Amino acid sequence: MAFPARGCACLTSFGFVLMANNLKIILVNPQIHWNTGAIGRTCVALDMELIIIHPCGFEFDNAQIKRAGLDYWEYVRIKHFAGWAEFLAAEKPQNKQLFFFTTKTEKLLYDAKFAPDSYLIFGSETQGLPAEIHAQYADNMYKLPMFSQHIRSLNLANTATAVAYEALRQIEFK
Repeated sequence: MAFPARGCACLTSFGFVLMANNLKIILVNPQIHWNTGAIGRTCVALDMELIIIHPCGFEFDNAQIKRAGLDYWEYVRIKHFAGWAEFLAAEKPQNKQLFFFTTKTEKLLYDAKFAPDSYLIFGSETQGLPAEIHAQYADNMYKLPMFSQHIRSLNLANTATAVAYEALRQIEFK
């Protein structure tokens, strides 16, 4: 099934009306190129922008990240910022647009009320989100449920994809 150009609404063969969204996934200090590549592929599939907050644990000119994103990497809409402050200055997001995902909170993903211009924000695979972000945005923190005592966290790419699809479901498939 072909979809119209970004920003158009249409009636699909499934009977859903797809509305324009401006969702963005932000990775703060990502460390593993395979995860970033997989998340880039999700961004292409869902027509979302990928924002990278540096520093990262790998180089973006590295062939491995392109391999992780397969032949889709050239289609990833991506922005890079040297740090969180640079991102805030350039994008000027409102607090209500920012949704952070961490294991260090009690609110579930399903409590979030996403809008078409939401930023879905994830920390690094090894450290999570920086402490100062936790402190400044404590009310904007959410987690995915995990029911096993044997799991500390989920894979970053899997988590970002689950969150992206839930945000899309709330916005476009009401």
